[in-house]
Amino acid sequence: MVRRVCAKTLSLPPLPAEVAVDEPESEAEAVIAEFAEQFSVDVSMTTGEQRSRLWKCLGDSTFGVVVSMYIADFVPRVRAGLEALGIGSEYLGWVRGDFEWDHASDPSDVVFNDFLPAVARMRALDPVTSELVRLRGAAQHNCRLCKSLRESTALDAGGSEPLYSEIERFENSALFDSRAKAALRYVDALIWTPAHLAVDDAGEVRSGFSDAEAVELTFDIMRNASNKIAVSLGGDAPRVEHGTERYLLDADGQVVYS
Repeated sequence: MVRRVCAKTLSLPPLPAEVAVDEPESEAEAVIAEFAEQFSVDVSMTTGEQRSRLWKCLGDSTFGVVVSMYIADFVPRVRAGLEALGIGSEYLGWVRGDFEWDHASDPSDVVFNDFLPAVARMRALDPVTSELVRLRGAAQHNCRLCKSLRESTALDAGGSEPLYSEIERFENSALFDSRAKAALRYVDALIWTPAHLAVDDAGEVRSGFSDAEAVELTFDIMRNASNKIAVSLGGDAPRVEHGTERYLLDADGQVVYS
């Protein structure tokens, strides 16, 4: 049901599901469907009442279900992005039915211990562009923790607060070249209008980035969007009361705080 709700909300093809469920069949399923819809539309607007109802329905299962929402919400976006760019077919075998159902793995374990570090280990994209993309996604989802963090490698490579402060108005900023602007437009497109990716936006990414960079850019956006899990549950408080905090994405794709 969550896969159908998220895809319908985004006007994208849903992830495959073993059991087809058209509409919620109970009050609990209605609560889950409402939360999933909000998760996809604009996670930053999730209310305390929505969280309370979800916790009441799901109890200890809440976190795992929300992780499943993240998968249902963002994998179709990644598909839309890669298909618009005409790249990454090796990551889309599941679209052609090339998969087997896995009933043993914990989705939370796969997301946090396999997928996120694997994306963080990618190094085709330069660190400053990666950080611009991360901070743009942080602002769009209003993740307080993400907005308070600064990645050390990007800072050492030329990232700075004057640059980062211009992300909000990047279209009219002289600090961003055409490549950076193309990346930021692509972030906005995958977050807000994934079913209507502009030909120009995809074309700018294709012309400004190598295939490897464009694939990494797409997966970076999904990796960063894992913040939707924390934001939706109200668990995105920053680790510092004021200012920003540095961290490093190490060679293993792990976050190391300074």
